[in-house]
Amino acid sequence: MRLTLKNMIRPLSLAVICMALAACGEDAPPPKPDPKVSFVTVKQEKVTTLMRLSGRAVPTLDSEVRPQVSGIIKSRLFTEGALVKEGEVLYEIDPAVYEAAYQNAQASLMRAEANYVSAKSAADRYTEAVKIRGVSRQDYDNAISAAKQAEAEVASAKAAVESARINLGYTKITSPITGKVGISSVTPGALVTLNQPSPLTTVQQTDPMYIDVTQSSSDYLRLFKKFESGELTRDKDTGLIVSIFLEDGSEYPHKGKLLLRDITVNKSTGSYTIRASIPNTEGMLLPNMYLKAELEEGVNEKGVVIPQQALLRNQRGEPQVYILNAENKVELRPVVTNRAQYGEWVIDSGLQNGDRVIVEGLAKVRPGAPADGIAYVPPADSKNGRKNGTQNGVKKNGNNANEAVKAPEGAAVEPKDATPGPNAAKPDAAKPDATKPDAANPGESKTEAAPAPEGK
Repeated sequence: MRLTLKNMIRPLSLAVICMALAACGEDAPPPKPDPKVSFVTVKQEKVTTLMRLSGRAVPTLDSEVRPQVSGIIKSRLFTEGALVKEGEVLYEIDPAVYEAAYQNAQASLMRAEANYVSAKSAADRYTEAVKIRGVSRQDYDNAISAAKQAEAEVASAKAAVESARINLGYTKITSPITGKVGISSVTPGALVTLNQPSPLTTVQQTDPMYIDVTQSSSDYLRLFKKFESGELTRDKDTGLIVSIFLEDGSEYPHKGKLLLRDITVNKSTGSYTIRASIPNTEGMLLPNMYLKAELEEGVNEKGVVIPQQALLRNQRGEPQVYILNAENKVELRPVVTNRAQYGEWVIDSGLQNGDRVIVEGLAKVRPGAPADGIAYVPPADSKNGRKNGTQNGVKKNGNNANEAVKAPEGAAVEPKDATPGPNAAKPDAAKPDATKPDAANPGESKTEAAPAPEGK
């Protein structure tokens, strides 16, 4: 039998028809379920916003010890690093020259006193003689003048004795304050001079200590306007409490107290100084040590906070969040942030009471798509909640893993915590607050993680 193209196509066509008829008899695949997400319900509440500023530890008293007379150091009478008391002798200068000067001044005083006795006796005799015209008036005047000159010479000699006594006393260099004494810059045998520029040593009082931090004048104006408008208030009980964080990121065990804000802005840096007082009973803090102070910025009675991982940023860096609306559909909404603190973002505007902000499952959702939402449950061992991290109304520190949630549709998600580690840079002045973006508009998103700002 001859095989033709027509004979080959006919069986293939029949096979394709049979397969199509068989497929029509099967059931259609089930629809894909809505993605599961977790959300937090927004509730306006009393929120205390905090600011963390960098600074240095400063001793409450700092005295440089310098000689007040010139001479050779005879002995050093203190142990470097030890506690010394006010008036305790630290150095002794060879007193030989000053002892001789003191004795010479005493001899001059004795001579002046002897001359005064003679002049005073002569003046007394002339006073009686002039009454009976036994001496001329001119001789009387000369005798009285000589007596007064002798009296003045006695007074001058007494002053010279006192000056010599003081200089002799300055050969014993004493501590001007009570505190810890530093390293000595001279040894016995060294020549020191009056008014020399370099100190012999330094005595510092370190309990309590001061911490001086700086804040930008722009932040001052922002806070001033918020207090004037009533948006922020000051907590009378906790507004002056300061938490201190050490170089390694750990919290100092004692609380400080806010003392003052400087009245002048530094024209070079555009910032002003804030000073707090800190107990230093254990001696853990040293002068000039790098520290961070966490102060209460203000209290917002209608504040809004969301978990830090719920915040996204678009390509322009504008903050936004996913909202699960009443129809269980996802909306993308711009917000205005204040700052991040302890695993949460403080939101200034963009959210209302009852809004459901998606926290988990962000990579599964798209704007306009439905989603199956459940309430977000923080980890049981979390130490970063505002309620779990408070004491006396002031939030405590906590550490979040510096992880970024996978971004949906290329949106950038804030890391859970942006607290700098112990190896982070240590600026001497406070960084400008980077947590005050302008009102955001929804836009195209990107995938880069946007770190939380310095100044929690």
